[in-house]
Amino acid sequence: MAVIIQIDFTMPAEMLGDNLTEAARGLAESINQEPGFISKIWTENTETGEAGGIYHFADKASAQAYLEMHSKRVEAMGAKNIRGRIFNINETLTRINHGQTGKGPAEH
Repeated sequence: MAVIIQIDFTMPAEMLGDNLTEAARGLAESINQEPGFISKIWTENTETGEAGGIYHFADKASAQAYLEMHSKRVEAMGAKNIRGRIFNINETLTRINHGQTGKGPAEH
């Protein structure tokens, strides 16, 4: 069953925005290769120094493995107060609101 991970953390605001876009391009490309990975929405708030993402994974085991690895990785990049949570997807309600519940954009 597909799940999402919600990850957020604090990071110096000057590391966000365009600086994060440039610094994390390779990271973004590597995430596509993670087992079970479907998609990610990158999140950030430069006013509060918060960043993170919403990740869509094909199964809970893949999501859990990624969460453990990625938490260590963002900590090494200077992130603090890292919080990661895994949620099941209510597929019926998600489809009503045009959300993807399968393996990619072609599902819509």
